[in-house]
Amino acid sequence: MNKSEMIDAIAERTDLSKASSAKALDAVIETIVDAVAQGEAVTLVGFGSFKASARAAREGKNPKTGDKIQIPETVVPKFAAGATFKAKVAGKA
Repeated sequence: MNKSEMIDAIAERTDLSKASSAKALDAVIETIVDAVAQGEAVTLVGFGSFKASARAAREGKNPKTGDKIQIPETVVPKFAAGATFKAKVAGKA
């Protein structure tokens, strides 16, 4: 499912227009991204949680030349699925 298909599904389930559904989806995504970028965790009970996680510096290898390179420490987004989401995907709900 891509974004436009998601917007169509939201519009159908909520009786909102496609334009309103697109605005709502964009607002949800922006809010989650902004909160995680500021270091906050976002938890949607039953769906999952989003958070920022530090990835330690490490040594890597340039696949083209085989030379060793240093990969700096960075912060990456992480998502952990909630119990209801996991159960639905596993066919248990």
